[in-house]
Amino acid sequence: MPHPANPAAFDFLARRRSYPAKTFNGQVPDRAALEPILNAALRVPDHGMLTPWRVLVLQRAALLRLAALAEKRGQELGLDDVAIGKGRGQFERSHLAVVVISAPMIPHKVPTSEQVASAAALCMNIVNAASAAGWAAQWLTGWVAHDAVFAHQAFHAQPSQSVAGIIHIGAVGEDTPDRPRPDPARIIEWITE
Repeated sequence: MPHPANPAAFDFLARRRSYPAKTFNGQVPDRAALEPILNAALRVPDHGMLTPWRVLVLQRAALLRLAALAEKRGQELGLDDVAIGKGRGQFERSHLAVVVISAPMIPHKVPTSEQVASAAALCMNIVNAASAAGWAAQWLTGWVAHDAVFAHQAFHAQPSQSVAGIIHIGAVGEDTPDRPRPDPARIIEWITE
């Protein structure tokens, strides 16, 4: 027998979308509002119950510190002004971000790829839970997420760890149109035998 249907949840997922963090107006959930979002998001597939991730909540002062760190690191890497601006701007514009650090247990019988996928699923759950709670959210990465030195300096990521996502949460200051979605007929293949 199938699990009982939840039409409201299905409708939400069928219409879910991200909102550009650069359009957020500075209003963010406080700790009392964010904790249930994070608790709901933790209900994520996790083969072996390893919890192969860490979650960091960045508030405004920490984000401004990371903006300066991103600028310094971008200069060390010899990045151009546009790239440095994107790295810095992600933190400078934000008023609240949740960082998911993929922290796989190595070695372990559960493949590393499955543990990393669990961290990505956690990112998506945070976006969905924030949206379901009435907030806008956007999952970002960028060079700051992929640079091991920045990840270590900013988030204390160890060599076996990586930034799965930086999820910015807030209220939308200006609405933007939804992006085009993939054509299911082009990407879904039905295998019948």
